[in-house]
Amino acid sequence: MSLSRTVDPDPLDPAQRSTLLALARESIAHGLDQGCPLPVAPSDYPADLRARRATFVTLETEGTLRGCIGHLEAVQPLVLDVAENAFAAAFRDPRFQPLTRPELTRISIEVSVLTPSRPLSFTSEAELLRIIEPGRDGLILEEGTARGTFLPTVWESLPEPRAFLRQLKQKAGLPPDHWSDRIRVRRYRTESFSE
Repeated sequence: MSLSRTVDPDPLDPAQRSTLLALARESIAHGLDQGCPLPVAPSDYPADLRARRATFVTLETEGTLRGCIGHLEAVQPLVLDVAENAFAAAFRDPRFQPLTRPELTRISIEVSVLTPSRPLSFTSEAELLRIIEPGRDGLILEEGTARGTFLPTVWESLPEPRAFLRQLKQKAGLPPDHWSDRIRVRRYRTESFSE
């Protein structure tokens, strides 16, 4: 008996990555001029860039976070998701003031394309800590209405699994030492690339 399983999409090639990074920057520039994301016609792009994929767009200025917005679930074509998330990271991240024109040339842009998330099976916090893979896993933690996620790049600043999980619980609005059998965790991976 064969079991069907979800197959993650193939990695993007260098030209596709360059197209998405240019699209993100163009959408931010368009936002400065027009106050809205760059209008994108997915039909103008190859099939791989029209596929429904979830993305995050992260902006940094001299290595310091300047904005990060994205989707955890695939809701629209990849090119549209990147254009909208780039605009939102620049102008709608509630942690920052909207990006200004002088900043446009100083920001660096990173696009993270997510694989579909998959639930993890565990019966305790200790078991969860054993099965997560530092440096590779993005995690979505949920309990009731509390929800938070960390992209795999967060492992660079929180390399120890226990600290990573404690901070993720706080991001979700839970105490860092909280645990219950209602906590659900899903794992995803990202393909990240930057200018």
